[in-house]
Amino acid sequence: MTRAASTSTAPALIAVLVANAALAFGPLFVRLADTGPVAAAFWRIALAVPVLGGIAIASRKPAAAATSWRIWLFVALAGVAFAADLGTWHLGILHTTMANATLLGNSATFLFPLWGFLVARAWPTRMQGAALLLAAAGTALLMGRSYQLDPRHLAGDLLCIVAGVLYALYFILMSDVRRALAPWLALALSSLASLLPLLGFALILGERIIPQHWTPLIALAIVCQLVGQGCMIYALGRLSPLVVGLALLIQPTVAAAIGWVHFGEALGAPDFVGIAMIAAALVLVRDTRRDAKEPSAAHPVPEEKR
Repeated sequence: MTRAASTSTAPALIAVLVANAALAFGPLFVRLADTGPVAAAFWRIALAVPVLGGIAIASRKPAAAATSWRIWLFVALAGVAFAADLGTWHLGILHTTMANATLLGNSATFLFPLWGFLVARAWPTRMQGAALLLAAAGTALLMGRSYQLDPRHLAGDLLCIVAGVLYALYFILMSDVRRALAPWLALALSSLASLLPLLGFALILGERIIPQHWTPLIALAIVCQLVGQGCMIYALGRLSPLVVGLALLIQPTVAAAIGWVHFGEALGAPDFVGIAMIAAALVLVRDTRRDAKEPSAAHPVPEEKR
């Protein structure tokens, strides 16, 4: 990759790092909320949508061509997938440990890059394969001591695994949407599409909807939806699925740090080695973007829509 190309991806790399650091705070805010877990997901979206809509309108630029019906369908499907992801993940958070929830809920780490390779009809390069193995080993070290195989956590673990699959589906749909729509507009519309499914799910479960204390929910909306998903959707249009997928491993890393600070869960030498291995994997893949084949590289976001 040339120096100019590398420089052009620098903002996206920073964005994906910020996104995952912010999203790692989600389980903490959900546990602090005094509503039901799915209701907390509803408020995460509902409080963020007006701001997202305002930013999308303020930053809107004329499009070169009309957006196809396929893009609008993908926006709607992405919203439903994200609602299902948040609903199942937030339920799982309350029925398993924070470590389990963060690890299993980010199984898209390997599913999304796999989709990228299938679409490109190419196996990973040696460097990419080495990065995937290094990241997997780092994750095992980081989460190995804290992960608990406990029958009491089985339901929560399964919910988080389902959430991880749905999160990968959301990424796949939104990567297509981002080829046609600017990041804030794409996020605003997909978030809007997720509102009714989340509210309906919360009502069906009989959850408490209206909170007495708004601070955790406001923090959830700002940190996770506005900052986290905002930066993530921006990066999704500019980085390969492999880079985005491996960057999701930042979330377990930050979650471990949150557990250390907030819950007194001390980190040991294996944890720090795991963090270093994940960082090394990200360094290995930051410049291995397949410019001619990978979906995000083959179809960059048009300049007039950025």
